[in-house]
Amino acid sequence: MKALAVMLMGMLSLAACGPAAEKAEPTPAEKVSAAAPTSGPDTVVPVVMTADLLRRVCRAGLASIHGQTADAIEIDGLESQVVNASWRAPVDGGRRRAQCRVEGDMVTWKQVDAPNPEQNRWMNQSGDPVTRFAVDGGEITITTTLPDGTTATEEYAVAAEQEAR
Repeated sequence: MKALAVMLMGMLSLAACGPAAEKAEPTPAEKVSAAAPTSGPDTVVPVVMTADLLRRVCRAGLASIHGQTADAIEIDGLESQVVNASWRAPVDGGRRRAQCRVEGDMVTWKQVDAPNPEQNRWMNQSGDPVTRFAVDGGEITITTTLPDGTTATEEYAVAAEQEAR
């Protein structure tokens, strides 16, 4: 009888602890952000990010993100490692403005002058699409991974002479 009582008390004690906490699965964007190739034929070779290349990558990245052609994106200036850009708004003909920066092989951007100040934030949080770039000669390949795991890839030829302003 004592043995049965001890076993029941032990089971009650363990039942009070509840199930083991489950580890949350990372979102597809977090998986893409954390994935870094280490070797093999698809290894990304680091590029030296000159001011010219930064402007070219941001032009291609913003064009891809916002469904524009690279020629539609105008580079308005460069402040340290942040590119200021704008393009004609497709709906009302006004101007859309954004800032862009490069972090490793990722293109990060933020809207500027949005009516809601909360929208003027860098798009690098959990749940935001992840935009990566690769440079091959004059071609810039932009790959965007959405939070649901779907990807889209576009190639842009953004010549250096387009940036001489």
